[in-house]
Amino acid sequence: MAESDFTKKHCKPCEGGTKPMAEGEIREHLTKLEGWDYQDGAILRTFKFKDYYQTIAFVNAVSWIAHRENHHPILLITYNSCCVRYFTQAIKGISENDFICATQINALLSK
Repeated sequence: MAESDFTKKHCKPCEGGTKPMAEGEIREHLTKLEGWDYQDGAILRTFKFKDYYQTIAFVNAVSWIAHRENHHPILLITYNSCCVRYFTQAIKGISENDFICATQINALLSK
């Protein structure tokens, strides 16, 4: 599935019986998702900015995506960077929702 395919999707609630993605599938999707990595059971990317104002503007945009999709990342914010980390708690692994949101976040900066 190409990154643009995830851009066209929206998150669906994960049920208890939903299985997390296998590591091979995760790594395959990551080849099409610029800048993201798989570490410690989560997908993550650190975004760098000129200053705190730009960092917080980005955080606000990520918050809007998280609210709209009802899928929330872990954010680590510093003066000029923000690390975005996705992991679907309900299934204790990576879901399609993680890639949907990561793709939408990448789209914020591609314009």
